[in-house]
Amino acid sequence: MGETTDLAQIPPGLLDEVASFGTATLHEAAGRIGALPGAIAPLDRGMRLRGRALPVFSPAGDNLALHHAIALAQPGDILVVSHGGTLSHGPFGDILALAAQARGIAGLVIDGAVRDSDSLIAMNFPVFARGCSIQGTIKRDPGTVGVPVLIGTVTVYPGDVVIGDADGVVVLPPTQLAAIHATALDRLAAEADMRERIVKGHLTLDLLGLRGLLPKDG
Repeated sequence: MGETTDLAQIPPGLLDEVASFGTATLHEAAGRIGALPGAIAPLDRGMRLRGRALPVFSPAGDNLALHHAIALAQPGDILVVSHGGTLSHGPFGDILALAAQARGIAGLVIDGAVRDSDSLIAMNFPVFARGCSIQGTIKRDPGTVGVPVLIGTVTVYPGDVVIGDADGVVVLPPTQLAAIHATALDRLAAEADMRERIVKGHLTLDLLGLRGLLPKDG
C-alpha cells in the first residue's frame, strides 16, 4: 500500500462498485492481502463501511490521539486505530461518534474496544471493534495521526481504501482498485458457474481438482 490518495482521485463510481462486493471476495481478488484480524467485527452485522484510511496510534488506555484525529480528519475518512488489541478500556463512545459524524468521518475501525455500543448502533455510525469495555481512558499520550499503523499483519497507510461488512474489514491499495474490481467480477462469474454445476450434482472435489491431494485409497 502506499501514498495518501484522495477519494476524489478514484474514478467516479469505482469505490461504490468495489464496496458492493463482499470483503472475502475483495481479499481474494486482491491476492489475499489486506484482511484485518477476524476479531475486529461490526457492532451490528448490518453495518457497512467504506472510505479512506486515516491511521491512528492511540496507546492502550489513552484516547487523546482519537480527539486529535477527529480534529484533523476530512470528510470520507475512516479512523483506523491501533489500540494494542486490548479490551481493558473503551476509548471511543457516543460523544466521540457524534464529533466524528459532525466532521463527515465515515466510520471507525479499532484494534481494541469501544463503549456506548447501543448508542453507536442507534446513531448509525459504523464501528468495527474487538469488543466493548465500559472502562474509561486517560488523555495524556498524543500517539500519532496520519502515520502508518500495523493491525494484525496489515500495515495501514493514509489513503488506503477501507471496506467493512458483516464478515470483517479489508484494506486495499487505492492504486490497485480498478484491477481488484476486474478480478472480483471474474471471481463472481466463476463462482456462479460453480454453483450451477454443484446444483447439477458435481462435487467440489472435482470442480476444484482436489482429488489428487487425497490419499490413494481415499
